[in-house]
Amino acid sequence: MTTFKSQLRHDLTAAIKQRDELRSATLRMTLAAITTEEVAGKSARELSDEEVRKVIAREAKKRREAAEAFDKGGRPEQAARERAEGQVLAEYLPAQLTDEELDALIAAVLAEIGGTPNMGAVMKVVNPRVAGRAEGGRVAAAVRKALAAG
Repeated sequence: MTTFKSQLRHDLTAAIKQRDELRSATLRMTLAAITTEEVAGKSARELSDEEVRKVIAREAKKRREAAEAFDKGGRPEQAARERAEGQVLAEYLPAQLTDEELDALIAAVLAEIGGTPNMGAVMKVVNPRVAGRAEGGRVAAAVRKALAAG
């Protein structure tokens, strides 16, 4: 069984051979972020596939935020590059939940919990079920909206 990190390395090699500059640069930065995460702390350790996915999600979020900042700063060419890098990273992440799917998941959790649920109790149940398929801020906003409506 190949690990997620070895798949990234293999894809990097393929991108270099195809002279795909954007993909190879993005994968290099991502592998560097993974290595940094591995050596952070008291001792170096190998990251699990789930931890590697979290690093990739964090890198993708950085790209989205950078693209927004470049748009506000009047640098559309840099924003376009950041978005393109984000699309490369998105290929390695699980499919994101749509707003309807997220609302349905939250409604199911609210029905399951019953009573008068609070934000913390709902988030505690929803977050493991979402597991990287939606950003935390988006989940929190949807839960807040559902609690206000219900």
